Amino acid sequence: MADRFRELERPQAGRPKDIVLMATVSSFESLRFPSKSDLRQFGELFEPLYMASSEEARRQAVAALSRCPQIPEETALFIARQPIAIAAIFLMGAKTLTDATLKQILRIAGPEHARAIGRRDDLSPAIIEALVGTHQDHASRRTGEDRDAALREAARLDREEKMRDELRALVRAATPAVEAPIRLFPATEMHQSLFVRFARTGDIGMIAVTLADALSSSQWLSERILLDVSGRQLAETLLALGVPDADSLYVLSTLYPHLADGGAEALLAALDAAEAVRRIESWQRADSYTNGDSLPAAANADDRAATMADDMQAKGLDNHGKSSQVGRQRAAG
Repeated sequence: MADRFRELERPQAGRPKDIVLMATVSSFESLRFPSKSDLRQFGELFEPLYMASSEEARRQAVAALSRCPQIPEETALFIARQPIAIAAIFLMGAKTLTDATLKQILRIAGPEHARAIGRRDDLSPAIIEALVGTHQDHASRRTGEDRDAALREAARLDREEKMRDELRALVRAATPAVEAPIRLFPATEMHQSLFVRFARTGDIGMIAVTLADALSSSQWLSERILLDVSGRQLAETLLALGVPDADSLYVLSTLYPHLADGGAEALLAALDAAEAVRRIESWQRADSYTNGDSLPAAANADDRAATMADDMQAKGLDNHGKSSQVGRQRAAG
């Protein structure tokens, strides 16, 4: 195998770099148990060939390496530093990435790379902790020009989302309406852990992000659920997602202070799990159609949307303050 690597390393007239890169990766991929020498030689070859190849070849090479059970650590770190369009598949699925390597990547990577790592299906508690710390780190640094760039990016994403909505509307108008089956899956242990953690820190924005991920929905739906100041919609959602009672009670009583001292227990006891699942699935279905009028109304039927938003904004500071106080008391307990 070493001879094959050396053969690939020799320059030959007319040999496209893309072919050499893919041949090198294929040769390495075929090794079931690469030796230290194989790993070292591949590490020496990969980076210069990668830099000389086209973007499409780079993408294919990284996708192939994400399936390899073992690659050189320096190669993994090199790939992790590439643009997110190329590195994402590797960060989300490469089995070769150990917790130590993931922590090192989080220290040098940006928020997009951290989000890709957050989508791995085998996250350990240590990496979840590191992801939360990285998020708080990025948030604390976002000042001045960084904040303006974030706003510009948000505006761009909003424009793109509106264009997608218009395209979906055109497709629906030209296609017979067929209701796609919607199935709600239980929240993962990571989702449950993040609900509690972000409730403790009073980070409503990250709770909305986590809830949208758990529901496989847009963030608009998760924010609308949180805007119900009665707390009923969030209680129904947590129940439908199968979040443990202890976690649900803590999140509800922390985000909605009026549900403390037994209010959250009474609210959850009054709900029916099967009915909650049906309601949340109907919200998911409406959200998938991107039809705002079909999304859930506030649990307090007499509240208008504008009043509900004003109430939530007016109570936001109190909720954050009280949430932190309750979180500290429960953590101390």
